[in-house]
Amino acid sequence: MKTMTATPFDYAFDLATTALIVIDMQRDFIEAGGFGAALGNDVTRLQAIVPTVARLIGGARAAGLMVVHTRECHRPDLSDLPPAKRDRGNPALRIGDPGPMGRLLIAGEPGADILPELAPAPGELVIDKPGKGAFYATGLSGALQARGIRQILFAGVTTEVCVQTTMREANDRGYDCLIVTDATESYFPEFKAAAIAMMTAQQGIVGWAAPSDAVLEALDA
Repeated sequence: MKTMTATPFDYAFDLATTALIVIDMQRDFIEAGGFGAALGNDVTRLQAIVPTVARLIGGARAAGLMVVHTRECHRPDLSDLPPAKRDRGNPALRIGDPGPMGRLLIAGEPGADILPELAPAPGELVIDKPGKGAFYATGLSGALQARGIRQILFAGVTTEVCVQTTMREANDRGYDCLIVTDATESYFPEFKAAAIAMMTAQQGIVGWAAPSDAVLEALDA
């Protein structure tokens, strides 16, 4: 077992049973011409974590961790998109509509792609998810079980939506979860802070939190 300094207390993990899940580092959420920017969000906040996420992925690969990437996207016919999701937000720019990088959040469109600098390596699992959480309507649970995963490190965007939802789903399934604080981000800094505080409250009711330096040091120890 390895141990790292974390909040609310030290986090113990085994390299053989630990995965890194990188949530939704997609062009449409992060690049200047994407969906997030078109909605009026400051995407530079999300862009700032890209080098940290890249270092984290590199450290996880070097340590032999299972690395998983997710993309929030839907089928071109929108058959997996409920009205409760499509009808939210800006009515002039809805999921499936033409956007700056193709149809918004549609599988196979340029905007749904993961940033090139964070591209999955051959053999790494890529999960296309129709919801906020990566366990809903995907094969993630079975893939983790097949590898004997028991601990999960989380990175990606946005902290309070897809990252937090997936981490809560994982906690409910019995995984020991840790969010890497400088490898996740939100368009709203107060939302990021609140999400991390909620998840680590009450002695880690959902999980742990630690910066990337602590994670990489532990992986390399």
